[in-house]
Amino acid sequence: TRSLTITSVDPSMFEKAQGEKVTLPCTFELSEEDRGPLDIEWGLIPADSQMEEKIIIMYSVDRTYNNYYAAKTGRMQFAHPDPKSGDGSLDILNLKAADTGTYQCKVKKAPGVQSKKMQLTVLVRPARTKCSIEGSQEIGKDVTLKCASQEGSPLLSYDWRRVSGTQELPAISVLNKNTGELLLKNASQEYSGTYHCVASNRVGTDECSVELNVTPPVNTAGIIAGAIIGTLLGLSVLTFLVFCCCKKHREKKYEKEVHHDIREDVPPPKSRSSTARSYIGSNRSSLGSMSPSNMEGYTKTPYSQVPSEDFERSPGQNPTFAPSKVAAPNLSRMGAVPVMIPAQSKDGSIV
Repeated sequence: TRSLTITSVDPSMFEKAQGEKVTLPCTFELSEEDRGPLDIEWGLIPADSQMEEKIIIMYSVDRTYNNYYAAKTGRMQFAHPDPKSGDGSLDILNLKAADTGTYQCKVKKAPGVQSKKMQLTVLVRPARTKCSIEGSQEIGKDVTLKCASQEGSPLLSYDWRRVSGTQELPAISVLNKNTGELLLKNASQEYSGTYHCVASNRVGTDECSVELNVTPPVNTAGIIAGAIIGTLLGLSVLTFLVFCCCKKHREKKYEKEVHHDIREDVPPPKSRSSTARSYIGSNRSSLGSMSPSNMEGYTKTPYSQVPSEDFERSPGQNPTFAPSKVAAPNLSRMGAVPVMIPAQSKDGSIV
């Protein structure tokens, strides 16, 4: 007897790039004996056989159910708007690396039941490929050009080519396609130029470039000598600046000390009035103590010639004043004892 049959003859293994779309085929034919309701199920079989199959989408009783698997919600749909017509193929949109796995299409219409498994592998294209140079770019040295992709599913393959000059890799070069390293031995100036790397896998490629500039060896001895001389000059300048600062500091300190000593030696100034009063008082006291016996050689000092505070005289010098012509006051009227005021004659004698 004839029963339900899945007629898809497409390959059972699919490889697609991340972000692309895939259609997993599942076409079928019904027989007259299949009279039950039609059910079409798509499930994801886990790699661990101990785990149960997960239903991701289902068609049953003329209705589609696609909310079983949250990770694929909105990205899955039946390829044909009416699966009961005999096409239960599945479309998966915007593929992700996590979509890799084994899928199974199961068609049921009692009493007939048929299923088919398919393997889907989602690969990531090479991306963010970077080129670099390792080693000294000097004549006679070994230089390594490196190429590596930050993203991309294995197996990645790398290939180098030269895009300037002779556009051929140097004769003494070793390429490792798996690691992306290109070793240039005993480099010469002819090796200089632009090198291009292509990273690839089964679903895509990515590229990067690097500029190689082979130069003569650097004069290391000259650089060291220059560095030493520069250091010594710097130390000399620093020492000179420190010396100048210390000298200036000592000079300022010395000026402060000298100024302080001078201020301590200078006596405080006297007022003009106090000087005059003290001078007059001293003369009066000397006059009051004078007697006719000790008035010899006395010279009267006029009050109008009282010295000011600016007056100075050398030690041992006594001023000589002109004789006074002012009459002595009448002290008897004042109730005081009369005192004779001596006068000096032209020949210097006391009268």
